[in-house]
Amino acid sequence: MTPPVARTGRDESPEERADRMWGELIQEVRVAQTGVQILFGFLLTVVFTQRYPSLEDTDRAIYVVTVVLGACATGALIGPVSLHRVVAGRRVKPEAVRWASRLTFVGLVLLLATMASSLLLILRVATHGSWVPWLVAPVVVWYVLCWYVLPLWTRRRHTSE
Repeated sequence: MTPPVARTGRDESPEERADRMWGELIQEVRVAQTGVQILFGFLLTVVFTQRYPSLEDTDRAIYVVTVVLGACATGALIGPVSLHRVVAGRRVKPEAVRWASRLTFVGLVLLLATMASSLLLILRVATHGSWVPWLVAPVVVWYVLCWYVLPLWTRRRHTSE
């Protein structure tokens, strides 16, 4: 006798659920990929500007960290596409969805860090103000609220999982 299948509120098999979840995940990743790729492309051009050689050492360090974070975010957010391509047709879609979801979450954390350090660098160069970190911190808090706190609160409040 086969064990009962856990119901999800939809009339779908585990394979159908994995297909649906994969489609939803890829749509979400497309949004984040576009943003991180544009930001990363912009960051790569900064070093070739006339102003770059005159940056303070601290600003150069922030720039290097920002570029590395952007590269890591790009890798994590493109990772699900490569994962899918490598395992396609191997009947491991539920596991692929779990790994792609993890990669996407890591990519979003890295994207948040990239955006925060980009904002820090741009505002430091633009204003030379010692108050810049105090301006960047609330923006980071806003990102954390929008990207993590609200979704986690909603999940906890409206699901039993």
